[in-house]
Amino acid sequence: MSKTIFITGAGTGLGKGTAIGLAKKGHHVIAAVEIMAQITSLREEAEAAGVTLEVIKLDITNERDQQLIDEYDYDIFVANAAIGEGGPIAEIPVDRVRDIFETNVFSTLENAQIAANKFMKKEKGKIVFLSSVAGVVGMPYLAAYASSKHAIEAFAKAMKAELEEFNVQVATINPGPFNTGFNDRMFEEKWKWYNPKENLTPEKSMSNMEQLLENQYDPEDMITKMVEVIEADHHAFRTAYPQEIEDQMKDEEQKTWDARV
Repeated sequence: MSKTIFITGAGTGLGKGTAIGLAKKGHHVIAAVEIMAQITSLREEAEAAGVTLEVIKLDITNERDQQLIDEYDYDIFVANAAIGEGGPIAEIPVDRVRDIFETNVFSTLENAQIAANKFMKKEKGKIVFLSSVAGVVGMPYLAAYASSKHAIEAFAKAMKAELEEFNVQVATINPGPFNTGFNDRMFEEKWKWYNPKENLTPEKSMSNMEQLLENQYDPEDMITKMVEVIEADHHAFRTAYPQEIEDQMKDEEQKTWDARV
């Protein structure tokens, strides 16, 4: 059955591919993009794919833009928009971490609250939070981003329990590293403040971590999985993908229990 699906952060990466993928399955997709320039390009890509999207400009940190989440009627809300930055957590300027939390945590919660209140009144609906493997696995030099996704995990777990009496579903999707450009940009951001001559963390230490960029997955596989989960009536609370990422997340949680200091 066709559904109306509202997805944020649809101007790039997995969000864009998922918006188009959902439309291909016959759903009415309200695709929210951060800046005006992305509207035309997304419409053109959708048209080239043989589908139509309702594309709107919505910066999730902008209170005026957030009102659109309340104005539209939809069955599923996908909180996908996010930003990220790499770098050593002992040295990263805290104002840069605040910026990440403003988007990934506070604004995402504000958005989800609007959708949750709509669904509570209707006593039906579904909220899907785009988390990450980093929402469970704490990775060196990615703590600023990972900690924001840890917060999303906590929101989702609590909201799932709190909204069950309203017949509202809540779930997370936890992608591994996919080659959308997001991870590359995240590691590049540190150069706006990191200076190997002034900072204590050796550049080589971070370079070892950045080797994961050489082994990123094909985003089309993740897009297919996201479409499958978002449109489904019932599915797992957490969807980690691919399987080796799910295994890694489970192993990491066990290692945390076993770790000693």
